[in-house]
Order: sequence, then C-alpha cells, then structure tokens
Amino acid sequence: MGEPCLVILAAGMGSRFGGLKQITAVDNHGHAIIDFSLYDAYRAGFRKVVFVIKHAIEEDFRAAVADRMAKYFDVRLVFQELDKLPEGFSVPEGRVKPWGTAHATLCAADEVDGPFAVINADDFYGPGAYRALYDFMTGPRDAQEHAMVAYRLRNTVTENGTVARGICSVRDGLLTDVVERTKIEKRGTDAAFTEDGVNWEPLRGDLPVSMNCWAFGPEMMDELRTRFPAWLEANLPVNPEKCEYFLPFVANALIQEGRGKIRVLDCDETWHGITYREDLQSVIDAIADMRKAGAYPETLLD
Repeated sequence: MGEPCLVILAAGMGSRFGGLKQITAVDNHGHAIIDFSLYDAYRAGFRKVVFVIKHAIEEDFRAAVADRMAKYFDVRLVFQELDKLPEGFSVPEGRVKPWGTAHATLCAADEVDGPFAVINADDFYGPGAYRALYDFMTGPRDAQEHAMVAYRLRNTVTENGTVARGICSVRDGLLTDVVERTKIEKRGTDAAFTEDGVNWEPLRGDLPVSMNCWAFGPEMMDELRTRFPAWLEANLPVNPEKCEYFLPFVANALIQEGRGKIRVLDCDETWHGITYREDLQSVIDAIADMRKAGAYPETLLD
C-alpha cells in the first residue's frame, strides 16, 4: 500500500466568486490559499498530491501552482470533465455543471494507491486539520474506517451571502448522519437555513459541519465507483442539469448500510474561504494576522 496522498479538488471555476479563485493571491507575495494548504500539508507529512482540475485551466494551473510544487511533492494532475461517466451514460443536453465532489474524487482513482485525504482548493483549513488527517491515515484504523475533520458552523459562514454546508450528527466520536444545507445564512454567532428562500429555520453556531476535509482508506475509491451508476440512474431523471454526486452521500450510505464508519476528527482551527469576491479581504486580513502571530513565515513552498 502506498503512502498517504492528498487529493485537492480544484476543478471549479468559482462562478459565485467571479473568477479563478484557486490561484487568487491572498498576501503580498502572490500566495493563494492553496499555497498555505500545501505548506501545512507538507509540514504534516504529505509528500504526494493529486490535483483534480479541468483541461481548460491546465496551463494557468501548472504555471501558478503545479510546477512550483513539483520540488516538494510527487505531483499528479487529473481532469474532471463532464463526459467522464460510466459506460451507458451520456451528458444530458444543456448540462454544464460538474458532477460534484464524489465524482471529482473518483477522477483521481488511477493516481491513488493507498489512503488518501480530500480537500477543496479554495478552503483554508489550518495546520491542525492536516495533522489530524495525516495522523489518522498513518495510525491504526479499523477495517473500513474513514475520517472527517469537523468545524463549528459559526466559524464557516460569511457575512456576504449564503453558503452550503454539511450539518453533521455525531455519536461517540463517529458520524451518524450528514445533511447538506445549500442555503445557510449567518445570524450573529448562530445561523439559519432555508429550503425555499422564504422560510428560515435556526441552526446553532456550535453544530459540527463538514467542509469537505476527509481521510479515506483506499477502498473508498471502489465505493465511489460502484455507487455512481445507481446514483445516476436515480438522479438524472429528476434533475439532469444540476444534480451532484457528493462525498457525504456516499459517507451516509456506508454508515446506514453498516459497511463503514466515519470517525469525526475535532479541529480547533478556524476555516477561511472565498465564496464571494467580498470574502477576499477578510481572508487577506486573517492570514496577515496569523503571520504576525508567527504561524506562517513570509516564504512558503516557493
């Protein structure tokens, strides 16, 4: 079995942000959030990284990130495209939306030969998250046991609009359920969500949420591959243009079927991200404060 690798989902074009946020600078040195993620991952012990991107951004992504990181990591690029579907399926007419995080992760299957972590390219998770992921994957784990780093909801919302978060239920350190709420709005130190855009239901700010920060055993790729056709059969007739195959869907299925368990790794880190262009300044300010506190040097992995 290979060493743990880090799979970074970077195929999204940032439609709400209005640009290619994966390589947007968040400091005076031109570093993007992904540079801080890779720095933290390297410190935690990761030495292999698989970037999931689109062919359309390959040239820019290589120049901005991948070529530089080749000095520190075994770097692989794979591509998430709409037509990467199981035999017998085709892209619905009018479909432009990617197939979701589970599909993006599955696109990396040929480059993964051991346990692997999955993160988003445009989320700042903090060094503690990478240590938790790496320690879980290199330590003893039960058969079919995976893990997820959980954040507190109040630390993951923005002042600038609604966000989508996976609200988690946890018992004895294990995930029992995760429910995707696609429109969550900050309400002081708490939050609220809506399904119809009119009626809002409150959410406690201390609820654990999934920020797509996972550690999986190698068998998870087989689960993603095996379950994808049935998911397509169930969802394409209902919502052919926008349905998405998310990692929490597969995690929930494993739990409910008794085929796996997801250990919840607590993390004291504060998440930072750029969902909207207005979020950019808050991320810049937060990173500047962390540098002043000595959390990061001026030079990262350059």
